[in-house]
Amino acid sequence: MGMHTTMRRLRCTPTPMIGLAVHRMMDATINYVVAREVVRRELRLRVCGACEGGGGIAVVTTPTRSLTLNLDRKENNETHLRKLGKLNVCVNESLGSKTIMEIVFRCSELENKDLFSKSDPFLLMSRKEESGVLVPISKTEVKKNDRNPIWRPVIVNLQQIVSKENPLAIECFNFNSNGKHELIGKVIKSLAELEKLHHSQHGEDLFLPTLVGNDYEDKVLKSQIFVERFSQSKSKTFLDYISDGCEMNFMVAIDFTASNGNPRLPDSLHYIDPSGRPNAYQRAILEVGEVLQFYVAHRRFPAWGFGARPIDGPVSHCFNLNGSTYQPEVEGIQGIMSAYISALHNVSLAGPTLFGHVISAAALIAGQSLSNGRQKYFILLIVTDGVITDLQETKDALVKASDLPLSILIVGVGGADFKEMEILDAEKGERIESPTGRVASRDIVQFVAMRDAQSGEVSVIQSLLAELPRQFMSYMQSRDVDQLN
Repeated sequence: MGMHTTMRRLRCTPTPMIGLAVHRMMDATINYVVAREVVRRELRLRVCGACEGGGGIAVVTTPTRSLTLNLDRKENNETHLRKLGKLNVCVNESLGSKTIMEIVFRCSELENKDLFSKSDPFLLMSRKEESGVLVPISKTEVKKNDRNPIWRPVIVNLQQIVSKENPLAIECFNFNSNGKHELIGKVIKSLAELEKLHHSQHGEDLFLPTLVGNDYEDKVLKSQIFVERFSQSKSKTFLDYISDGCEMNFMVAIDFTASNGNPRLPDSLHYIDPSGRPNAYQRAILEVGEVLQFYVAHRRFPAWGFGARPIDGPVSHCFNLNGSTYQPEVEGIQGIMSAYISALHNVSLAGPTLFGHVISAAALIAGQSLSNGRQKYFILLIVTDGVITDLQETKDALVKASDLPLSILIVGVGGADFKEMEILDAEKGERIESPTGRVASRDIVQFVAMRDAQSGEVSVIQSLLAELPRQFMSYMQSRDVDQLN
């Protein structure tokens, strides 16, 4: 039996794995980060058989972007697998994914929303669905105390918009640290209309939906929005780099501080359940690692622990999880799991919680890769239960690492207050500044609290990987290696 299918769902139909972009500004090419999960689910739903392991992600990493999978099934009374044929899977990328718009906005005479100072405005651009639901696609940085702000360029992918004629909501908010941002005003414009606005050099009045009686009416404001720059170009995409051989490298660092609780007791975050049920640390590593490991050719991952005291030694803030003195690498995700369980028996949980050492270790490996001429990108997963105590040192390490091919994913487990982690995430659009005054060249951190991800519809893996393609592409753009001829 021969079958051929083109997996167009990976690029044009929102799915729970791809299309959710509520709390993070998602690059459209995130489709390809989680493509493996979607492909696996599609094959399970549409084909009565099992596919060879790891095939899903390989379809986007092969130069031809196609893959032939063997189909087989084991019946109840049979000891051998029945061969049912082959499945040809092809992934086609839409041309829109290569079309990039760069837009510079400014506003004039914004209303003050703060009592003792001027507003702190930022813009949120969202795609308006037929149902009326707004899907966020891009966000500017926050401009402090500024009624006439001009923001850094907003870069959007045409695939995110679907069409230049689709209506977009551009909303101007006053930033509040409690997350309850106040709407200053908004406009509804398509990309085509924004381009015309740029050419005309005229401003567009903002309006504010205002309750009048039982209905809302649009109150036209004195505030205006201008399009200072509008340019369109074609660019290589995340998928282009992956299929051209750019290698993603996975690293992990695990928090062994005493605040996790005694690993021998069931209420500990490090408790190893005899039933095999994974704890919070294991779940985070499995969910992220199971996707990212398929981008790594050699499947050998550096793995560290921090905040523990090895036998007869001082507290270490970066030790090799496998117990080796010199070699931090382990074999595959199961190697990480085995080394983690072994370490729980060989170290004493201590503290404090310091990130600077493991970030510097990851940055050292990423920096060394630049000398061999091959395109590599590194992803460090940090799983932690507590608030860091070396915030300034961590900021300094992140600023230095921002020039390197490195992204850092942080998962917070347990019930601690993770407010300082959100500072590292640069959620407000403000780049991290080191104690010496040096500013990070780009945002490289993504943080998610596992309890928040579990309480909503967004999974841990979706939340963590949402910004990864954008961070990847920002590094490539900073190296001027992304423009197509």
